[in-house]
Amino acid sequence: MHDHGTLEEIAQIPPLGAHLTAKRTRDIMLVQQEALAAARDHLRGQGFVELLPPLTGPVTDPGGRGAKQLDVDFYGHRYKLMTSAILYKQASLRGFPKLFYIAPNVRAEPLETAFTGRHLFEFHQIDVEIAGASREEAMRTAGGLLAHVVRHVIDTVPELLRGLGRDAVFFKELLREDFETRTHAEAVEALREVGHDQDAGTEIDWEGETLLSHKFDKPFFITDYPKGSRGFYDMEDPERPGVLRNFDLLGHGGYGELVSGSERRCDYASIVTAIRESGENPAKYGWYLKEARQGLPASAGFGMGLQRLLRYLTGMESLWQVTAYPKLPGVVSA
Repeated sequence: MHDHGTLEEIAQIPPLGAHLTAKRTRDIMLVQQEALAAARDHLRGQGFVELLPPLTGPVTDPGGRGAKQLDVDFYGHRYKLMTSAILYKQASLRGFPKLFYIAPNVRAEPLETAFTGRHLFEFHQIDVEIAGASREEAMRTAGGLLAHVVRHVIDTVPELLRGLGRDAVFFKELLREDFETRTHAEAVEALREVGHDQDAGTEIDWEGETLLSHKFDKPFFITDYPKGSRGFYDMEDPERPGVLRNFDLLGHGGYGELVSGSERRCDYASIVTAIRESGENPAKYGWYLKEARQGLPASAGFGMGLQRLLRYLTGMESLWQVTAYPKLPGVVSA
């Protein structure tokens, strides 16, 4: 794993002016510009419509791994800053059966995530949802999107990658696509074999993801996370109770999760039951459950972390380096 230093050292991130005027930051933002252009072109070419996501709402994705939601006062009503736009994606499918967002998110992650190099307080996702799709279709879409973006960046700004120290050879196997798949159970077994005590009932932890992704020469999928390890909206496999119809796409070379997705629960009764099982009160999800009662389309989708994608493309140590206005958990900054 990379050593990202103490909180005091992390807090020595350059002042905003110095960061924005640094050549490295400019070069990374030019890579970001090409990555976003490629993502939009690719998705629009496949019939997706881009919507602008909400920034606040009466409820948001409940999240996980200790992240806290943040409240805002909406004229006397308690609204949430979006930690993820998943609920809005589902609700939008009747009008837009293939949609995507470039979605800003805010998550008050635990303080220890400041040390991972993979977490920010503010970040963006390329959020995709497909009505009537299976998990496998969403996986193909995610893999194809990643390959297209990488290919475009290599072809259009190779000099920027070289200047940032990223050799295009790193992506040689990725461009052939055909990404391998491991189940969550197989990943847990592989980690335990190398002495990493991964809990079989939870998401693969950050160190585990790093260890696994060093074993591959291109991105790979992990599927079939256990029920309870993800949000209530992830579909449970009807033929394998306790197993979710979901996936992550991990970047090779130690970069960990780039994409997370799933087939979605869409049946009203199933959603209410899953909300209760997660320890949440269904009453707080009133507008979403009203949509579900009227009929949410079956769907599958995913979110691709934009800053994680940029870190992967450029080979940087930490997400703050690939962000114009970096905010790390617990680190006060402009």
